[in-house]
Amino acid sequence: MKKKLWIILLAFALVLTACGGESGGTAPPPASALPTPTPIPIIPTPTPLPPPPTPTPLPTNTPAPEGAKVTPAPAVTDIMVEIPAGPFTMGTDSGEPNEAPAHEVDLPAFMIDKFEVANADFAVFVEATGYETYAEKQGATGWRAAYTEGKDSHPVVYVTFDDALAYCTWAGKRLPTEAEWEKAARGPEGFLFPWGNDWDPTKANVKESGLRGTATVGSYPPNGYGLCDTAGNVWEWVDSPYEAYPGSDYQDSKYSPDLRGLRGGGWFDDEAQVRATNRNAGDPTITANDDIGFRCAR
Repeated sequence: MKKKLWIILLAFALVLTACGGESGGTAPPPASALPTPTPIPIIPTPTPLPPPPTPTPLPTNTPAPEGAKVTPAPAVTDIMVEIPAGPFTMGTDSGEPNEAPAHEVDLPAFMIDKFEVANADFAVFVEATGYETYAEKQGATGWRAAYTEGKDSHPVVYVTFDDALAYCTWAGKRLPTEAEWEKAARGPEGFLFPWGNDWDPTKANVKESGLRGTATVGSYPPNGYGLCDTAGNVWEWVDSPYEAYPGSDYQDSKYSPDLRGLRGGGWFDDEAQVRATNRNAGDPTITANDDIGFRCAR
């Protein structure tokens, strides 16, 4: 009996051993938990900026062909008027002492510019000759400074008598004498102003007009001979020494054979200075200003 019980226990132990072998040894350790990843911040996609506008290209001047001369605006003052031969009354007994006495002067026929010489004309002369005005040589304000955009047809200024004479000579002309200038300025009627003897500041570029600078030549109606701007705009050089008229007892301290006459008054002058009989003068070599120009004769 005991032997039989032992056999049964031995068989049961064998069965348990077999079952334990199927479940297989030591259980594997639990897997380690992976670290929680740090979240990567999401950068929002930027709204694309609109492209900058394409700038409109500035207009460019068509370059002149290599070696070609750049010519300024066409000349505007080359029209001349013929003044007929004959006598006229020069001066007046009712003006300034240096304008007296009124006296008769007999002149041959001559030609004189209808307009004051303009910037565009003077620029052609300078380009053709390389001429430098007195003001430019001194490093002072010169005609170029006054020749700003839109002023091709304004009278050239900052020119001395010598500068004016150089231009007229180059153009095949000359400066008018004081008597020629006055005869032409007074017209066939012998007026004090281009329009008559009564003052009217609306008919010339003068101080009362308020322009405060030069005006395009020919902006105002011409006189009886067809000349423009003989009153105001700019003073005009004449080729005569500043001396007393024949028969005058008046002695102006400025009288000198070395000075040259200036006529017509400028844009900053009043009635007295722009009368056709008014006389002024300057040093032919150095006098230049923003209200001094000229016209030529032949």
